[in-house]
Amino acid sequence: MADGENQPVIIKKKVQGGGGGHHGGAWKIAYADFVTAMMAFFLVLWLLNSVTEKKLNGIADYFSPPNVSKSTSGAGGVLGGRALDDEGNRLGKGGKKIENPSPPAKPGSNVTEKKVQGGVSADKDTEKTAAKKEQKKFNKAKKVLKQALQSSPELQKLSKNMLVQNTKEGLRIQLVDHKGTAMFPSGSARMKGHTKKLMRMVSAVAKRMPNEIAISGHTDAVPFAGARKGYGNWELSTDRALAARRALIQNGVPQDRVKRVVGKASTDPLKPDNPKAPENRRISITMLRKGGMKQGVKPGPLPENF
Repeated sequence: MADGENQPVIIKKKVQGGGGGHHGGAWKIAYADFVTAMMAFFLVLWLLNSVTEKKLNGIADYFSPPNVSKSTSGAGGVLGGRALDDEGNRLGKGGKKIENPSPPAKPGSNVTEKKVQGGVSADKDTEKTAAKKEQKKFNKAKKVLKQALQSSPELQKLSKNMLVQNTKEGLRIQLVDHKGTAMFPSGSARMKGHTKKLMRMVSAVAKRMPNEIAISGHTDAVPFAGARKGYGNWELSTDRALAARRALIQNGVPQDRVKRVVGKASTDPLKPDNPKAPENRRISITMLRKGGMKQGVKPGPLPENF
């Protein structure tokens, strides 16, 4: 055997390394992300420079809702394990309470924008409370008038000539003719003596209430047979309503409290089934409900007697 046949065979395996960073493509992806981030950054700077401060504040408010608490007590998280109407969830910076405003009033409307507490408007509760107080005042006035009618035998006889009713418009006090007891002489706007006494009672109550007043005069359906030409039930009912207004003012009711004075003749009878009934001849004095309140007038205590 030759010497070359006994020589060992050597096999060399060359292992290639990963190579330098410049030989791969990963850097391109990183560079592309960097360039994209820089473009977004400069785009944000351009937008900030071109948008007004008012719009920027609006955007900031949108991403920072004021009704979210930063408290992590309880279950943690946004609400901290509490309901949306919990007190802690309406706290802003420094622990100050935040009140959500009600929707703005429509242009041209008389509705005043009011604050809303706990997301629920307090307007209805306030109106209900005011209405209850007003109704309580009306009930007190009605009671006082009835007690005054029973205070003397003379006034007791006139108890059927005064009707006091709670209506949608307000507290209505009516002086009506009844079975031969008239408030005015036939065809005249001059009050009788007992009518003046009743008007003093009404005035004593009216001047202690802040409500504005509406007065209306009424007649029956019997055609007026006066001596003056062109003078009828319309003119007579108006003159009697004006006489009631003068009586209120003479007894201390401020004249600017009287909102309207009208004569209705026989168009609004007390007894529609009997247009000629004496009860249809009357004077109506109404203490108007809310909306007819004289601003700046402080109500006084109602008199217990007259």
